[in-house]
Amino acid sequence: MESEKRITFSLMMAVGTAVIGSLQFGYNSGVINAPQKIIENFINVTWFERYQEPITESTLTALWSIAVAIFSIGGILGSFSVGLFVNRFGRRNSMLMANVLAFLAAAMMGFSKLASSWEMLIIGRFVVGLYSGLSTGFVPMYVGEVSPTALRGALGTLHQLGVVIGILVAQVFGLESIMGSADLWPLLLGFTFIPAVIQSVLLPLCPKSPRFLLINKNEENKAKAVLKKLRGTTDVSGDMQEMKEESRQMMRERKVTILELFRSHLYRQPLIIAIVLQLSQQLSGINIVFYYSTLIFEEAGVKQPIYATIGAGVVNTVFTVVSLFVVERAGRRTLHLVGLMGMAVSAVVVTIALALLEHLDWMSYISIVAILTFVAFFEIGPGPIPWFIVAELFSQGPRPSAIAVAGFSNWTSNFIVGMCFQYLQKLCGPYVFIIFSVLLLIFFVFTYFKVPETKGRTFDDIASGFRQKAVMGTERHSPDELNSLGTDSQL
Repeated sequence: MESEKRITFSLMMAVGTAVIGSLQFGYNSGVINAPQKIIENFINVTWFERYQEPITESTLTALWSIAVAIFSIGGILGSFSVGLFVNRFGRRNSMLMANVLAFLAAAMMGFSKLASSWEMLIIGRFVVGLYSGLSTGFVPMYVGEVSPTALRGALGTLHQLGVVIGILVAQVFGLESIMGSADLWPLLLGFTFIPAVIQSVLLPLCPKSPRFLLINKNEENKAKAVLKKLRGTTDVSGDMQEMKEESRQMMRERKVTILELFRSHLYRQPLIIAIVLQLSQQLSGINIVFYYSTLIFEEAGVKQPIYATIGAGVVNTVFTVVSLFVVERAGRRTLHLVGLMGMAVSAVVVTIALALLEHLDWMSYISIVAILTFVAFFEIGPGPIPWFIVAELFSQGPRPSAIAVAGFSNWTSNFIVGMCFQYLQKLCGPYVFIIFSVLLLIFFVFTYFKVPETKGRTFDDIASGFRQKAVMGTERHSPDELNSLGTDSQL
């Protein structure tokens, strides 16, 4: 139907407002890197004012590491708490409530210099990490549930687009000539206040998830009215029929806790896929490029590496837009495979170029092109797809718990990579990217054999495919387990 591909004002309002949370996540991921030396000096001065002695180098390093890493720790806790909010308050209201954390974080970080308190800075980073962890669960779930099936992939990619735009904005604002100066860095960190205000004003004007209204609240008339507004048509019988079928499935399936998700054989395959896809994103090495891109470009001989890093951010954004337009044509699985293989080849080229740089000066250009290509292939597949495909792999009952587990996997692997890379780089030198090449090839093989194509399929159709495989597999299931998990007796 044509209405399945219609983009209405109400739909774009809902998706665009939700994606502000994604932008916040990206901004706060990258904002701390540019003013590192300035903030370290602030910590040093504050320490001296308190204790009348300069801070030791080891203590300064420890405090800076905590300020950076605690963002991921907050993200881990936030992502694991997604299910506690969305089932009780709904998707839209959960996003609205989370902005309280964004306001608190902005105040803590923005006034940390005025209060001469690096503790406020660290606490603010933890709180904004908590907010970001919740957003990485709320946004893909809400976007997936308000989007028509034919546009679910394209609109789901907007979450990643919001993330990369946030990173790019942070890189630009972090320039010393803008807000990355000794006087303005508190404004740079506290800028998260402004998107939070905008989202808080717009969210009440956006519709609630029609799936939440029908399936969780049993409010059929409200769900139908929301769908008519989102689709721009009075005929929403197809959407209503799909949701009613999912609702009937939900009655048999019920809400599934995280513990039940791990215990059940019926959810094992989609859960493994969800976790591995998140690992393929974070263990691809992409965060190494953004965490340490300035250092990499310096080694490649770039005179002003900060602008090369911003260039990588521009490439990041452009190819996310490319993915937005091709994901519904090429499919999720295909783009993920292309992205993984392209990144693996690019990583090998980066390794060769950096290894030969001492002997061949022109290899610096090869390394720069390879890094930009690495970033481009990431945004074609591994960047956007793992976020929204998790919502597609599970039906309404286990979806919140599955997204919480996937988010936890993503944030945890992000934290591990960020903490371990410097040690790996010292150990392996320019050959460190070979480790990521091997991991990317492993993820390619897994995706090829295990990940199904979800393009154009309804949520219930995808979930039914996994239930069929589980029931027809070698594991034995009791009748009570099959009934409680929603398996049709015909299977």
